Amino acid sequence: MTKTFDIAVFQGDGIGPEITAPTVSILKTLAAASDDYGLNFIDAPAGAAHYRDTGTSFPDASMAIATNADAILLSAMGLPDVRYPDGTEISPQIDLRKRLGLFAGVRPVTVRTGQTTPLNLPANKEIDFVLIRESTEGLFHTQGCGEVSADEARETLLITREVSEKLFRFAFQLAHGRKAAGRGSGRVTCVDKANVFRAFAFFREMFDAEAKNHPDLTADHAYVDATALWMVQKPWEFDVLVTENMFGDILSDLGAGLMGGLGLAPSADIGLNNAVFQPCHGSAPDIAGQGVANPFAMILSAAMMLEWLGTSHKIAALSRDAARLRTAVEHVVADESTLTRDLGGTAGTEAAAKAVLNAVLT
Repeated sequence: MTKTFDIAVFQGDGIGPEITAPTVSILKTLAAASDDYGLNFIDAPAGAAHYRDTGTSFPDASMAIATNADAILLSAMGLPDVRYPDGTEISPQIDLRKRLGLFAGVRPVTVRTGQTTPLNLPANKEIDFVLIRESTEGLFHTQGCGEVSADEARETLLITREVSEKLFRFAFQLAHGRKAAGRGSGRVTCVDKANVFRAFAFFREMFDAEAKNHPDLTADHAYVDATALWMVQKPWEFDVLVTENMFGDILSDLGAGLMGGLGLAPSADIGLNNAVFQPCHGSAPDIAGQGVANPFAMILSAAMMLEWLGTSHKIAALSRDAARLRTAVEHVVADESTLTRDLGGTAGTEAAAKAVLNAVLT
């Protein structure tokens, strides 16, 4: 019997609705052609514009929709000129991470042959690694409630055993899956600053303990500053990297830079029962409504959603369609005629999304 999945859709702010609409349309086309699964999309209002208009950034009804959905598709959120009274930006995506326990932030970095990259890659090298960022604690633990006085400000970094052990199990399981699929070498790297901070020495100890349960994989360590260097010098050597929240926030943008920009950077935040899929880029209000926004990161995030649903529910058709969609984007990005403005091309949002759909259906 065909299983239909409820997908909570957060349209987002700025360019959010513009990149969400064609992405949902592509997903509907894939689902309509499948006898093995269906997708039911449910809109959930939230975000900076909603806060500006209603005084509420994340209605309880939208949280209920997200909590009860099989997956959450979230577009770019936030507007620089709309903030809470304490000066911080509206970021419902972080609320979701914390309230739903979405501890594993998954940020794939992929550059295939023929794709443009700022790096001068050797002819026989491609980039294909995954950065896993803990998404609920770390230096983001006191977001919105740090201590500020006239003379100093304090934020608290928190690393717990409960969350870290789940994070490391997830990282090693992902490495197993990538190795089995022929996409990874089976190497998991713990990225920290254990030479300076006791909290990161604690983090590393838990990583090493989990590594002992996976003798068929390679486990190693790297300091975060060295990792930033090596991501530029030899990114093809990485497979799975796992790190703290703030370090992951920074390194994931570096990874996006390797691919050519945030417009190609998808992401997922995954917990034990829920998962959110969203592009890494912002809401770009300066180009909203012009039809020039890059939809690729949003579409790639949707592909990650299909893959997660397929793996979680053991539905091969979902995983196949995820691969088809990801490959279609890679094909379009390698064709300069369908690049968007941020990638050096002239294609608009509609044309870029249509090119992906055509590649999927070919």
